[in-house]
Amino acid sequence: MGSRLLNIQRRAAEHGRLRTGYTQGNRPVRSATWVVTSHSEEHVRAAAELWGGEVEQWTPLNSNITQWRVITKASSIEALITPGDPLNQYNEMWSAGGCQRRCDGETELLSRQACLCARQFGEDWHTQPKGRVCSATSRFNVMLPDLSGMGMWRAETHSFYAASEWGGMVDMVLAGTDGKGFVPVTLRIEPRQVVREGNTKKFPVVVVELRGVTPRQALAGPMSTAMALDPSGTRAVAAIEAPRPDYLAMAEGALTSDDVRDIWMQAQDAKHVHFRGEDELSKQLMTIAARKDQEATAARKPGPAEPDEDGAYPAEVVDEPPPTTWPAVAQVGSGK
Repeated sequence: MGSRLLNIQRRAAEHGRLRTGYTQGNRPVRSATWVVTSHSEEHVRAAAELWGGEVEQWTPLNSNITQWRVITKASSIEALITPGDPLNQYNEMWSAGGCQRRCDGETELLSRQACLCARQFGEDWHTQPKGRVCSATSRFNVMLPDLSGMGMWRAETHSFYAASEWGGMVDMVLAGTDGKGFVPVTLRIEPRQVVREGNTKKFPVVVVELRGVTPRQALAGPMSTAMALDPSGTRAVAAIEAPRPDYLAMAEGALTSDDVRDIWMQAQDAKHVHFRGEDELSKQLMTIAARKDQEATAARKPGPAEPDEDGAYPAEVVDEPPPTTWPAVAQVGSGK
């Protein structure tokens, strides 16, 4: 393996953002489905194919750089937690001039003072109007296994409730995996409401859930990459040979021996019988074909003959069916 610089942090490139809202002009709008944005048109079009929606160009507020976005029709998407700690959380206050406050809940890191919001408004500071206090900001980096590229996608939320749940979920996973290996999850937008001081407030919360694995599996240590990519095993099952048709039942339902021969040819094309007819299934099909010939011969036999005016009986001509010996390869011109 080659060498790496030891004095810089290694990380994958960020491909784009997973958002729970969008802008119409200068007005922010909450979305009940995921909004995917990126500088790459290819990534956004791939997301639209997976989760629906119309691809469009879009310019974020306070920016003059055009990006691509799709407001999908999916409220949940599949993702992977990657090795390391994927979650960063701070209480932040932003303005047009940039980040004004960044607090870890106890210390405001830019001024090195005790939490300014808690000091001014108490422990329920998060109930204050937006802009007056910091927003609980959570940034969750995940990989989207069904999109192109090996980079990361950042889901960001300013929900106080999501901040608590994301931290608890990720910390439990890290306790089991020690930050090693991938973990399959679902990111789901869940509508919620709270009643505070007689007022009902509705809002979306992004929920992170294990996908296709049990807590026992997730906490038992790093899982294999193959399991993380396909926890349910459905892709592996699809790759296994499909169940073979019931050729004997098909042959019993056939009308003629020629139809049975066609069924044998179908089995031979699927490599389910030996091309020389030496296997048991071929022999059973040829037996059924021979019986079909006998039944056809019996059906063609006339009833008891009546003597003519001279008292003579007409001679009986019996057509013997050709022996059912097939292969080489099922004869009849041998051109299949």
